[in-house]
Amino acid sequence: MDSQLYGRPPCRRCLLEEIDRDGAYRTVVEYIASLDKSVRTDEAEYRRRLAVCRSCEHLNEGICAACGCFAEVRAAKRAQTCPDVPSRW
Repeated sequence: MDSQLYGRPPCRRCLLEEIDRDGAYRTVVEYIASLDKSVRTDEAEYRRRLAVCRSCEHLNEGICAACGCFAEVRAAKRAQTCPDVPSRW
């Protein structure tokens, strides 16, 4: 979906929580909340990972262009790593 339809340019280096297009962020938040605590990244590490994603050139409207994932979802899973080479987290 073209961000120009929303009267603004595409948001590079934004996370879904900063865009919330058509409720996608709500769906992602609900999914993350449904993850078992043994699978989830602790809150401090999650926030650190998202800070790294925000500064990455691969982040485009909440999607990691290096792998196609929702950045918030990948960051929320303890066993996941950044797909960039070398990994940023």
